[in-house]
Amino acid sequence: MNLSSTIKSIQDIMRKDDGVDGDAQRLGQLTWMLFLKVFDQREEEWEDDNATYQSPLPERFRWRNWAAYKANAEGKKKPQIAGSELISFVNNDLFPALKDQIDASKSPQHKVIKQVFEDANNYMKSGPQMLAVIEKLEDAINFHDFKTRASLGDVYEQMLNDLRGAGNAGEFYTPRAITAFMADRVNPRLDKRETVMDPACGTGGFLTAVIDHFRNQLSTKSSSEDKRAIEELIHGIEKKQLPHLLCTTNMLLHGIDVPSQIEHLNTLGIGWNEWNANDKVDCIITNPPFGGYEDDGVGSDYPADLRTRETADMFIALIIKKLLRENGRAAVVLPDGFLFGDGIKGTLKKLLLRDCKLHTIIRLPKGVFSPYTTIKTNLLFFTKGSVVDGGTENFHTDTIWFYEHPYPAGYKSYSKTKPIRLEEFKPEQEWWGTEANDFADRVENEFAWKIDFKTKREQAEAAAQPHWQRAEELNNQVAALEGESTDLRKSMVGTAAVDYREKIDAQIAELRAKAEPLRLQARDAQAAGDRIYWPIFNLDEPNPNKPQEETHDPDLLLEKYKKLLGEIEETENRLKSELAAALAHNFVGEEV
Repeated sequence: MNLSSTIKSIQDIMRKDDGVDGDAQRLGQLTWMLFLKVFDQREEEWEDDNATYQSPLPERFRWRNWAAYKANAEGKKKPQIAGSELISFVNNDLFPALKDQIDASKSPQHKVIKQVFEDANNYMKSGPQMLAVIEKLEDAINFHDFKTRASLGDVYEQMLNDLRGAGNAGEFYTPRAITAFMADRVNPRLDKRETVMDPACGTGGFLTAVIDHFRNQLSTKSSSEDKRAIEELIHGIEKKQLPHLLCTTNMLLHGIDVPSQIEHLNTLGIGWNEWNANDKVDCIITNPPFGGYEDDGVGSDYPADLRTRETADMFIALIIKKLLRENGRAAVVLPDGFLFGDGIKGTLKKLLLRDCKLHTIIRLPKGVFSPYTTIKTNLLFFTKGSVVDGGTENFHTDTIWFYEHPYPAGYKSYSKTKPIRLEEFKPEQEWWGTEANDFADRVENEFAWKIDFKTKREQAEAAAQPHWQRAEELNNQVAALEGESTDLRKSMVGTAAVDYREKIDAQIAELRAKAEPLRLQARDAQAAGDRIYWPIFNLDEPNPNKPQEETHDPDLLLEKYKKLLGEIEETENRLKSELAAALAHNFVGEEV
């Protein structure tokens, strides 16, 4: 029986167990057992290399001393614990020991064990069925065999892919074609010892892609230090227990001996000012969870203009301001809603285009993340700009290139059985060029186009400036009237004369009456300028080189209808604002 069939037979055994409910629990159950099995075999290698090696696991709870089948006097392999006693041992001895008796401060290995098991669960209730699973693992998994080791990594990747249909668990898996393409384009360099982080690492898909990318840079001339460096260059943070367990095991299967750089933490729960320069990395590659919201209080210390509870928005703010080093490179998966969203999303896009050079947006078609979500997604590639002194606002983004990734011939959508494949990205790779010459070799084609963001921004600023200037002048007039009111109010201090106080109160009321219409006019003028300026941060750019196809898809028609209603409302508001601005001068003149 091959390895893939063995894993399927193990899952079939678990389906008979009353305690294991659904694919996510089956995978979680299998993974903690697989982790202990693989870790034990890695320990055998470490013991061979180092006679003084000490296991972070208490001796009684190492896989070899409770789970591994042992040969009896007749040479027949038998379990060490009877099926009738196994569940009690796992629930009452093994898990309490691994959760509560491991001191994470002793070594990186202790930390890994502690984090893996602190929220892990044993779901199985049948001892005989657990023994059957252990027997399958014992027969099939020999991590000392390099062919098995490579095969196990592929099988595990397929298991994670299968998890896409397991309810919310699907959010933790990004298709391998996407992770490999993004790692390839960001191109972290092993020779430069460039650090890579995924702050929402899920099951570790991006990190394994980076590991493969680093290893492809090794040659016969590479030193042992080069090979060891890979482990130190990758960093991952994952909030939830199941994906953290899956990721840590994934790292072991991909040859990372001590995956202590995979933290079991909520990245967004770390205080804004707790991040420091030592936390910055050269490259970030991530698919932050989108559509979700953090609990109250999380992110409350973010700067006021960046404060939000939407997860993807919080990650973007954190990546730009706290995680990415100057001249560092990033690739991030984001939904269409980020591209056309306004409000906090508009503020974040301004921050992105100002502080970073957003050079490429790959627009993916629907279905890439099916069945977890059918929302269209995009791959944003950007480089953190150098800090510019001088006080004036400086934008690092001048030109933004778009590439619309097409379906393969004959496809109308992607699915679990027809996923996106890495070879589909070959046209993008050939078109890409190099950032060293500002992508001068890129050309527009049926799928690729660019926008001159610098010109677009300068024109919008020039058109909006008169409105903003008028708003400033009106606000200054309001401030002057409020200053007069304050002085008058101070003049009443210590005065008890009723006539005098009534006179001053009347003057203050008159000043307020003058200030209120000016304040409204200032607000309208500011809004008129904003309506001209802020639309430049709508990055939902259609492909101008592709003829518009007529569609009868209800979802697309509804989307177009909503967009049209928004454009109508925007036009109406702009007309009202311009009329108000044009007539405001007359009203001010009458009051004076």
